[in-house]
Amino acid sequence: MMSPHPNTTPDLRGGLGQVLLATLASTTGFWAWMCIAPLQNVYAEKMGLDQGQISLMLATPVLVGSLGRVVVGALTDRFGGRRMFTAVLLGSIPAVLLVALAGQTGSFWLLMVAGFLLGVAGTIFAVGVPFSSAWFPPERRGFANGVFGMGMIGTAVSAFATPRLAKAIGYLPTHLLIVGVLIVVAVLIWFFLRESPAWKPSSQPLVPKVAGALRLAVTWQMSFLYAIVFGGFVAFSTYLPKYLLTIYPGQVDAVGAGTRTALFAAAAVLARPIGGVLADRFGPKVISLLSLAGIVACAYLVGQQPPEGVLTGAIFLLMAAAMGLGMGAVFAWIGPSTPPDKVGAVTGVVAAAGGLGGYFPPLVMGATYDSATNSYALGLWLLVLVGAGALVVGGMLADKRAGARADKK
Repeated sequence: MMSPHPNTTPDLRGGLGQVLLATLASTTGFWAWMCIAPLQNVYAEKMGLDQGQISLMLATPVLVGSLGRVVVGALTDRFGGRRMFTAVLLGSIPAVLLVALAGQTGSFWLLMVAGFLLGVAGTIFAVGVPFSSAWFPPERRGFANGVFGMGMIGTAVSAFATPRLAKAIGYLPTHLLIVGVLIVVAVLIWFFLRESPAWKPSSQPLVPKVAGALRLAVTWQMSFLYAIVFGGFVAFSTYLPKYLLTIYPGQVDAVGAGTRTALFAAAAVLARPIGGVLADRFGPKVISLLSLAGIVACAYLVGQQPPEGVLTGAIFLLMAAAMGLGMGAVFAWIGPSTPPDKVGAVTGVVAAAGGLGGYFPPLVMGATYDSATNSYALGLWLLVLVGAGALVVGGMLADKRAGARADKK
């Protein structure tokens, strides 16, 4: 006999494979988004840039990529991950080609325009979080978003591979290769990615949807925390080569700085899914606070400018790991606290805040650099103070996931 109440639970089998494919798309998008930073020394020398121009060059893609996430997150709720991933990847191609043209012609202003358009690639993160969340039950979304978050490895790929490729095959062929990868991955996404059976498109107009997300307290709370953990990651991923070349002249070259930046990004990427899993088990609040405490401690140590070597490398790796744990924990915090139909919009706003958190530090570092002492100490002290403030704010917030577990008991 058939049950009068058939099981209507969506079949989420195959979700991990879909999230991994989305992670590949994110990796490619991050590579394109960060393609200027690894070659910043080349642009500085060829175009005769000063500290302020370098900071502006590095920050522009971050700004546009951040603000664009609000729109892209809401559009993902409406059109789904498959369409939006494909659109973002293909939409990034003109920007990469303009970067190549700007470098060939030595035009700083064309490079700024290209960097503005390159922000499109940075919006890809806002596509993947609602897409990945829909493939897993609420109690495993920290894991899902942690796995998708590993797409940030594209930052490490860019830092490690871009300068080496430019040296091996040339500047223009390197950017044409990035364009080729964007096309191939877009084709894979279009033909093999599929939406979760649990996902339902939202027909709510864009502006009211974003406005509704902004009315939720959780949006502002998570935005502040994510601006520290993800913003710090983006800031150091873009500015670390400049920092190392400035603080340790003669000890670190452009390729070495790129390698160290790649290791920094890789440490954060590996820590992110761990942060999501730990947040699922112990609660996102605890892991977020541990993350912030680690960032504050490491920022203080970096500000002391220890000698270049193993100790400095270890401090940066620990800072990156702390940021990765926090990124996984903050997004694990969003799911249980957000209405299902607003996850994409809230994700877009929070992701935008994280990107904005990465926009200002390079500008601040450039503005507070003390050439007399060759020091970025003031900028790092500001990070310590902001991180300490986030610790206080995070400690005052409720951990709804922990409360839900207590109710079940």
